Amino acid sequence: MTNDIDCIAAQAHLHHAYFLGLQLMISSRKGPTVMGDWTFRLFRKQHEEKFLSSFEKLGLHGLPDAVACARYHVLANNMGGVAVEFMPEHDRKAWVRFRYPRWMFAGPVICGLPVEVSRGFLNGWYAHNGVTLKNPKLGFVCVSEDMTGQFGLCGYFREFDRALEPHERLTFAPDEVPPVFCAAEQPQPPADWDPLRLAKANRNYAMDYVRNGLTTLQEVIGPLEASELGRLAARLIGQQYFAETAEMIGAVDGDVSDAADYLARMFEGMGDEVEIAEAGGTAVDVHQHGLRIVRGLSSADRSLLLQCWRELWAGALSAQQLRKSLVLEGPGLQEDPGFEEDPGFEEDLGFEEKKGSQKGRDSLVWRISALA
Repeated sequence: MTNDIDCIAAQAHLHHAYFLGLQLMISSRKGPTVMGDWTFRLFRKQHEEKFLSSFEKLGLHGLPDAVACARYHVLANNMGGVAVEFMPEHDRKAWVRFRYPRWMFAGPVICGLPVEVSRGFLNGWYAHNGVTLKNPKLGFVCVSEDMTGQFGLCGYFREFDRALEPHERLTFAPDEVPPVFCAAEQPQPPADWDPLRLAKANRNYAMDYVRNGLTTLQEVIGPLEASELGRLAARLIGQQYFAETAEMIGAVDGDVSDAADYLARMFEGMGDEVEIAEAGGTAVDVHQHGLRIVRGLSSADRSLLLQCWRELWAGALSAQQLRKSLVLEGPGLQEDPGFEEDPGFEEDLGFEEKKGSQKGRDSLVWRISALA
């Protein structure tokens, strides 16, 4: 296993791109209502998994709730590579302002997503902080959004004088303006978070959006369509980003051994254990152990994730100059009992799957061969 920051950064970059591409895929094919529902579910899941569990490690216990929430969103996002500013007014009111370029809507993606995405994550997470903290007086007031052409996502957490009704936990006040930014007031990550740990946090931040994004997407459009669109988006992103990620990790576009080296370095950037072995003839096997991408998932969610995630790497290899085949074998590939996959999808994309080998639930073998 490597601690090479370049490999870790390449995985963060690729998973970030995949999440962006998946958003555009769903937005263009399913429309604003689905995007809003999906984003709400995604951010509620992120909230339930991350919010309270991070308070201790970020040093937020004991702070007033409004201040703690604002500091949380600044620290958690900054440590994931997202620029957010903190502007406290007093113990019961504290502002956050996301700065451009926006991580979640990087590049021109911001022009392809509806405002329902903004409303989805505000309701899914920000408006729910008070509920989780058992403070019925705590709400979020949004003064600016991204898709509306204002000055970016900005607002404040406020503890009001009375308990809020559910529809009052998120309100809008576009005429209000934030306080002046003060660099000295910005919260800093704990002192023991060195560059390597921050790089891993950045990778995990992007990876978790992919994991939770796919598993919540199937709740909205069903597992069949979630798999179909998730696999296609992954294939396209793998093709589009092979050259960039290869350059980041020092890999080359060459023969099967070079392709195996690329996969091995990228998988090590996930924190997985990797071995390369000759497989006879011109074939090379990449053995991957650990499978961080599906760690802790249920059987059905694991199956969906692996169906889609493997297409990132099939796409990367299909973008290379010399044509190659990629055969994947290992556990966790069997579909959920009620799942029926389009039988033509893998064949059309030139990707094969071999299900006969069971090498341990947390292991996969990727066989790369040259095509004539």
